[in-house]
Amino acid sequence: MGLVASSEHRRLTCDFFARDTVTVARELLGRRLVRNRDGERLSGIIVETEAYMGESDTACHASRGCTPRTRVMYGPPGHYYVYFIYGMYFMLNIVTAAEGEPEAVLIRGLLPQEGVERMRELRSGAPLKRLADGPGKLCQALAIDRALNGVSVESEALWLEQGIEVPPERILTSPRVGIGYASEEDQRRHWRFHLDPAYISTGR
Repeated sequence: MGLVASSEHRRLTCDFFARDTVTVARELLGRRLVRNRDGERLSGIIVETEAYMGESDTACHASRGCTPRTRVMYGPPGHYYVYFIYGMYFMLNIVTAAEGEPEAVLIRGLLPQEGVERMRELRSGAPLKRLADGPGKLCQALAIDRALNGVSVESEALWLEQGIEVPPERILTSPRVGIGYASEEDQRRHWRFHLDPAYISTGR
């Protein structure tokens, strides 16, 4: 379901994202995020995500309802929600669940694979381990900006592939990062998913 083509390069379709958001956040670990940058593939394996659960989640942008900024979240699943923060970073999210349910998964970290030298240029010479180890950094490394807001995951500009299979025991959970403004209950929820660092260091 939600896959086309074959092998690890099978692309995810919008259907993959039309499911429970927490499930999608977990299952995105190990998938490959691919950016077509002037005909060159820049890619990395997703190693960290966070789930945001709509209007009832005080950590979610949609907790204040539909605004010009969050309108994309209320649209169909499988589309990118890209926003700008701190006057310097773009953040990449993918809309999930059903249309009208403003939920999304934030992509927080990548393990670079293809186009590493171009990524270094885009990240001003940052070392490999620091190229995409945060949501703002990965957007810089893949040249992701607001031009991709509302674009489908089935586009030729930015897409996701099957990537690698991750053993369930290698997936760790923890509270989400940087949501001190949310309710104490929402701050405690284990909706951050990331790969065991020992698993990443094996080169998988």
